[in-house]
Amino acid sequence: MGAVCYYVAAALHSFIACFSLFMQRASSSHHVHRNLTDGFTQIPLDHKVFEIQRPYDVPESARTLQLCKWSAQDVGGYDYSSGVWQFEAQGFVPRDTSGVCVMQIFGASHLRATTLMIRAYKGSLSYYRSPVLAPNIWNRWFKLNVIHDVDASTVKIYIDGIFVHEAAGHGGASHAFKCGVYSQNDASHYMESRWKGIKVFKRK
Repeated sequence: MGAVCYYVAAALHSFIACFSLFMQRASSSHHVHRNLTDGFTQIPLDHKVFEIQRPYDVPESARTLQLCKWSAQDVGGYDYSSGVWQFEAQGFVPRDTSGVCVMQIFGASHLRATTLMIRAYKGSLSYYRSPVLAPNIWNRWFKLNVIHDVDASTVKIYIDGIFVHEAAGHGGASHAFKCGVYSQNDASHYMESRWKGIKVFKRK
């Protein structure tokens, strides 16, 4: 009986040790993040450019920006050429909207127009055409964070707080965040995206 208890205790000790190691690795994984805006300062949106429209009897915090067919919104009117900038918002892509860019970083070099495009194709979000960043996004709100380090020439994308992709920058002297719907390859006839909680941050 004593031997059985010894082996059970040893096995339990081994399990606890392995579980503790697993939890340590999980907590340090790149998929687990602190507040993504730590170390950043929120930049007030410029209402001269970013106009808040109807309904006027609903608080601004409760309103949604809705963009349909080849329309987009410059976010805040802030063009930037250096430093580390971050876009944060909640997005919504209705069912059957496909083949469209819903968010981008405008500005690049070498005959490119953009440093980043996040597109919707058949219910998934992708970085340009690939890779797929998130499946099954039709008809649900998702949180999007994009961090652009101009000097390091990197762009990091987070969806619902989870890191999903890092890409190289594409140069350019001036950049701006945009969200909306731009027709791309194999675009659907109906296209729409909705946005709320739009914020812009700059690293301190």
